Amino acid sequence: MYIIQQLINGLSQGSIYALMAIGYTLIVGVVGLITFAYGEMVMIGAMSAYLFYTYVSPNFFLGILVAFAASGIAGIFIHKVAYERFLEAPKHIALLCTVGCSILIKNLAQIAFGSQGNAMPMAFETRPFYLFGTDLYITTIHLAVIAIVLVLSVGLSLFLYKTRVGLMLRAVSQDKMASSLVAINVKKVTLIGNVVGTGLGGVAGLLYGTYLTNVSTVFGTVVGLKAISACVLGGMTNIPGAALGAVLIGILENFGIALFTSSYRDIFAFIFVFIALTFRPEGLFVFRFGRKKKGGK
Repeated sequence: MYIIQQLINGLSQGSIYALMAIGYTLIVGVVGLITFAYGEMVMIGAMSAYLFYTYVSPNFFLGILVAFAASGIAGIFIHKVAYERFLEAPKHIALLCTVGCSILIKNLAQIAFGSQGNAMPMAFETRPFYLFGTDLYITTIHLAVIAIVLVLSVGLSLFLYKTRVGLMLRAVSQDKMASSLVAINVKKVTLIGNVVGTGLGGVAGLLYGTYLTNVSTVFGTVVGLKAISACVLGGMTNIPGAALGAVLIGILENFGIALFTSSYRDIFAFIFVFIALTFRPEGLFVFRFGRKKKGGK
């Protein structure tokens, strides 16, 4: 029963990682660059929601909007500083800029709010629902997390495939030069993609803080690495693959807790990524926005 309960917990936590991975994969797919500041975008979403809950109102849905907006605005800053001027430059230049942005944001946050953990105010009552008359249960937090992630994932899919902006995002992800030749403003589209991606990361930060009932200014580094890991497992530009990889990471983390201690939570996740990429370095999936790459299997 304990193992099954950890599976339920892993699915819930993995859903949060999936939202982080979806946002990160969107940035990689559209902007075409890997960022090391994504964890700080997640942290900004969590901390902004914490401040909103504490000083304004513990309203869950308003908190989601605040987290999305705060991280989206931070995404604009990252785009203007680290991306926009270097779209045609070697990729390592922008990558190094995101490292600097990560250090800057993290240190400013620690100066402003400290590095200690803060208890996340609860926006709704935590209530367990026992399954089939057993000791297995799912809580309102589990349900809220999974529901929000599913709604946002479906919304993103509709946005990408049913709107003109989504069409431009997918065009830019395929070929920036060709997109510019058909009058698509590449800088504007990459900005939109970055804002949406970082905004989703901010919402994931709120859900992460709600799930663990604790937020701080220093947890962004670890969750950022997990988002990158899930993105790599999915083949870098495959949104469904990244989401599935993130869920696997969440499940393995909780199995690590079940079999050993919580100290090994992160170790199991990264060992799994290492083993998976050793045998399949191109990632577990090789699709791009749901379509096969040329030469892919």
